[in-house]
Amino acid sequence: MTDAVPPNFSIVTLGVTDLERSVRFYTDLGWEQRGNITDGIVWFKTSGTWLGLFGYDALADDAHLEAPPQDELPRYRGITLAVNLPDEAAVDLAFVRVREVGGKIVKPATRAEWGGYSGYFSDPDGILWEIAYAPGFAVDEHGRIEVP
Repeated sequence: MTDAVPPNFSIVTLGVTDLERSVRFYTDLGWEQRGNITDGIVWFKTSGTWLGLFGYDALADDAHLEAPPQDELPRYRGITLAVNLPDEAAVDLAFVRVREVGGKIVKPATRAEWGGYSGYFSDPDGILWEIAYAPGFAVDEHGRIEVP
């Protein structure tokens, strides 16, 4: 048997239809941009990984896949990305900012049956994000969580 694949999850790359629009959206959220849009890919530093923005068709081409037209994609694509925050007030403030910069609120933050507080928004390409406060997942000083 071979060695396991190390779980060094380091980058999430999103295929976006309008790189400038998406860079502006994530910058307006207050995220730290790295790289230059003229390179065709832009990076955003997160608490433990990197978020990459790359052209929608270019990302499909890089993976040797055919990209379906964006307008044919379902609203729900079977994946969400999550931002965990230290309390409910921080979640509410984050949703205010998302709304201010043009994010679409899919589900406003509400108390959840699992004891937390969360809601969902989508970015300009319909990519679904959750913003949550999960009392069992304490957020450390670097913005990271530990799942028990």
